[in-house]
Amino acid sequence: MGLRGKGDRPVTAPHIPVLLAEVVEALAPTAGETMVDGTFGAGGYTRALLATGAKVIAFDRDPDAIAAGRAAADEGLALIEAEFSQMAAHVSEADGVVLDIGVSSMQLDQAERGFSFQQDGPLDMRMAQSGESAADFVNTADEATIADVLYIYGEERQSRRVARAIVAARPITRTGELAAVVRRALGHKPHDKKDPATRTFQAIRIYVNRELGELADGLAAAEQVLKPGGRLAIVTFHSLEDRMVKRFLRERSGGEPAGSRHLPVAAVGRAPSFEITARAVRAGEAEVAANPRARSATLRTARRTAAPAWGRYAFESGVGA
Repeated sequence: MGLRGKGDRPVTAPHIPVLLAEVVEALAPTAGETMVDGTFGAGGYTRALLATGAKVIAFDRDPDAIAAGRAAADEGLALIEAEFSQMAAHVSEADGVVLDIGVSSMQLDQAERGFSFQQDGPLDMRMAQSGESAADFVNTADEATIADVLYIYGEERQSRRVARAIVAARPITRTGELAAVVRRALGHKPHDKKDPATRTFQAIRIYVNRELGELADGLAAAEQVLKPGGRLAIVTFHSLEDRMVKRFLRERSGGEPAGSRHLPVAAVGRAPSFEITARAVRAGEAEVAANPRARSATLRTARRTAAPAWGRYAFESGVGA
């Protein structure tokens, strides 16, 4: 299967996706088992799972990823163009589920997709290539909504200043234009370690693609399709995602006694639907050196119990959740 791993840079030979060995170890696939790859991307995890003799049902909302996968499809692989939150509509039961959350490097690397300010392109950011674009949002939303999005999803402390600058600069249609607006608003020196536009781009991307709401729904869907003993592996790349996954697994493994400001109080007498199987795993120095994207990756794993699924995950993911 000649596919690159999700998270790799475009090169002539396939590279290893983030935390691949750890994900495969956590899923422990065997021949004939059914695995769900909820975030197919360029097929890195899928390829490794197929190599064990397992069957894979892979999802991606990006039509480009599905088209590329079908061009190199292997026996034992079923590709479905849909959000991973919809897996229960297509899968009756699975022995394992893997989710690699967030934008893929192949999306970032394509200037015409508008995810990154590293190359100028149309301000798009839509993973499914349909619906409201980033340009639609920045050019039509009111200043208060833009500020809320930047604060909640980008953790931008000066969100009001940036929102005010965006509204004053409209219309904004290119990634380079938006990055320049943010840099002027916040101040930017060429030697700064992190570009100040990073948080704004992250926030708008998460909002446009409803990423945290999709993650909340996807966690509940994975709970529904996993057999008793089924394994769950989730790779996240920033704190908002990781906090959501951590709270979900803590709650549904019986470790969330009284709720929090983000979670309702757990139902009394509910049997845990998951058992946490290991501490959070992060990439080692060698992997980070080979693939800088791995630096921020966190893997959390759990095993499904025989208890009934709890259902919808009521995490308050913010604006437009």
